[in-house]
This record gives sequence, structure tokens and C-alpha cells, in this order.
Amino acid sequence: MTHHIIAILLLVAMFIVATALPINIGVLAFVGAFLVGTVLMGDTAKDIIAGFPSGLFLTLAGITWLFALAQNNGTIDWLVRRAVRSVNGRIGLIPWIMFAIAALLTSIGAVTPGAVAIVAPIALSFAFRYHISPLLMGMMVAQGASAGAFSPIGIFGGITNGVVERAGLPLNEMVTFAASFLANFVCVLLLFFVLGGRKLMSTRVEMGEPITVPHIEIARAATGPQIFGDSEAEAISPRVGREGGGHSNKLVNEVEEGNHHDGNPVQIITVLGLVMLAVMVLAFKADIGFVALSIGLVIALLQPNVQKRAMSQVAWPEIMLITGVGTYIAVLENMGTIDFIGNSVASMASPVLAALLLFYIGGIVSAFASSTALLGALIPLAVPFLQGGSAISPVAFVAGMAVASTIVDVSPFSTSGALVLANSQGVDKQAFYRQLLGYGALVTLAAPAILWIIFVVIPN
Repeated sequence: MTHHIIAILLLVAMFIVATALPINIGVLAFVGAFLVGTVLMGDTAKDIIAGFPSGLFLTLAGITWLFALAQNNGTIDWLVRRAVRSVNGRIGLIPWIMFAIAALLTSIGAVTPGAVAIVAPIALSFAFRYHISPLLMGMMVAQGASAGAFSPIGIFGGITNGVVERAGLPLNEMVTFAASFLANFVCVLLLFFVLGGRKLMSTRVEMGEPITVPHIEIARAATGPQIFGDSEAEAISPRVGREGGGHSNKLVNEVEEGNHHDGNPVQIITVLGLVMLAVMVLAFKADIGFVALSIGLVIALLQPNVQKRAMSQVAWPEIMLITGVGTYIAVLENMGTIDFIGNSVASMASPVLAALLLFYIGGIVSAFASSTALLGALIPLAVPFLQGGSAISPVAFVAGMAVASTIVDVSPFSTSGALVLANSQGVDKQAFYRQLLGYGALVTLAAPAILWIIFVVIPN
């Protein structure tokens, strides 16, 4: 028991240090994983490295590189202009369109991170260009993806329903789906009005006027804690000009000045590449990281001098942060800390109180670790008191438990939250990280209690 407590306290200490000092929490987490793994568990470095979330690393690196390429060659600007025209200039509709697209993708079987990775870059481009809160737009995408994921053919829905069936509990697929959709919808609805939704609804771009979207320099110098490479970022623009042949290179000048011609061959190929990314990931279940890198390579080969800067635009500090925390959580899972906490709660005498604690364990752990893995681990822990004559409805408990364990994916340490953070534009990344962390903490603290009251206390 002692080593479990030490590991948990060390995790808490990491957050305190990273908040007080300009140190990337990913570095703290990697060192913590090494110390806990070797000192408390006797693991080798190879054992610890096995917990590194390589798939998440590849997804974050690949998708941010691909969309940096698309940004640099003007494709994102072009898509933004066309999308604004498609809603007839009504800016307030754009966040809801992003929510609907993300929900639709996951409801028909897309993995949640895949849907967020596809929608978030374009959504956050809109946010920057039309002065929409990036937190609002990012959460529309992340919570839209979670909202649709519990459909009967969705990934989370399939996992949850399979676990419930194997446990021999009553099953109602649509109750869980409806609970997830409504809970996430209510969150973003409140967020919409808190973050200026009324003003957005009255804002309109006149279609009779040309829609100008200035090119955004993504790789600008960043400030604040957990940021590195400022001098490299500052040197990027002049360096690109020199490497491309100075002012004699028309393509470089167009990138720097934002004077792309809409629908040029490179942009059309880029759009086809983004469509192929969606098809390969959603229809053929291909790995989004490898596909994004492959498509990005083709685009980069078309304009090698212009695209040299894209690799420096990958969200390396955020990737370090997310993979470090993920590695530490993997060490905790391997040493049994997560199971220790869950089993301690499930053995409590009061089923109602045990349900509340399981909701909180699901929410807190899922904010840092895999929601997919957690769904399969926590529901079986509740089987003893759900089958032991308790007045708690198994259908209601499963719905509440499922939502509590996934609605927190807005955390910057979850894959969805990490993708939102990595694809943000025109903001101080550290400031935006704190916004995501604050919103994620609010959801993690409030949602399990509210869901417990709705699904456990009231029916009971």
C-alpha cells in the first residue's frame, strides 16, 4: 500500500512544481516514471519505456506536421473562406457545425482521437480568424467527439456494451448513448453562452464583400513556462526566405504575404490528402499518425523549400508534456496502483457511496489515461454490489459511469485535449494550456457528482 501512496503523492507534486515553475511537466513525469519504476518496482529502463504512448506520440506529431504544411501553403485559409460562405456568414453557427461533425464521425465508428485530429485544426483556424474563443471551439470539437462515441456502433459504445454483457448486467445501449450526448451538449451549450455566444450569433460576415483571411504565422516566438525553442522560431521566417532564394522565389513570397491563389494545384492536392486521411482512418481503420506523415511527405515534396519550416511547427512541448504523463500513468497501472484504488472503493459497505467514488475514479484517472482501457476496468468492479441486491439500477449506473469516465477527455492530458492544445493558433500556448487545465479540472470535479445525483441518487 505504501508504494501506491508514494506514487500518487509524487504525481500531485509534479503538478504543483509545473504550476509554480517554468518546467515542462512531461520532463517531471518521465523522471518520476524512472524513479518509481526502478526504486519502488525494480523495473528496468526497458520496462518503463514500454509504457511510452508511442501511438499518441505519432498521432500528435503526424497530425500537427500535416496541418502545418496545409497552413503554410494556404489551404487552411482557403477552406476557412469557403466554410464561412457555406454558413452564409453566420459566425455563430460555426462552433455548432464543428460539434456536429465531430459527433457524427464518432457515432459512425471513428475513434475519438481520430475525429478530433481531423476536425480540430480547421476548427481552431476558424477560432483565430473570427475572434471565437479557442477554448469554446476546441471544446466543441472534443466534447462533440465524446458525445457521439457511445452510439451502438461507436467505439466507446461497443466497448461498454461488451463489458456489460460479459458481466451479466442489464443492457440498454440507447440510454448510455443519450446520456453521453446530452451531458456533452449541455456542457458546450453553457460554455457557448459564457464565452460570448450571444455576440457570435449576432456577428455576420457580409457575403457581398470579399472574405480576406490573412495568413497566420504559426511558428512565432512563444512565451511562458513549458516553452522552448524561441530563438529558432524567431529565425524561421528570414531563414525560409534565404533558403528559398530570397525575393526571387515567388512561392516563398506568397507564403510570407498570404497571397495564395485559392484552388491552386498544391492546395487541391492538400485537400485531397485531408480527405484521404479521413477515409483511411474512418473507413479502413488505418493509423492516423502514419497516414498523416505519409500524406504530409507528398505535400512537402511538392514545395520542399517552402515547407522546411513545418517540422519546427510541430507541437513538441505539448507532445513532451502528454507523453511524459502518459508514461507515468502506465507505470502506475503496471504496479497496480489504479487497481488498488478501484478495489478499495468497490469493497465499501455502502453501494451508493461506492458508486460516487467509482465515478470520481473514472473521471480523475481518465483525465490522464486511456478512457478506452478504463471503461473495461471499472465497470466490472461494480458488479458485486450491482448484483448483490442493491437498489442501484445497473442500466443507470453504467450510463453514469461511462459518461463520467469520458466527459473529462477535455483535459489537456487526454488525447482529445492534447490535440486541441497542439492545434491552437495565435495564442500563448501556456495560457491556453492553463485554460484547458482549468476547464478540465472543473469538469472532472463537478461532472461525476452531478452524474451520480442524476443516475444513482435520484433513481434510488
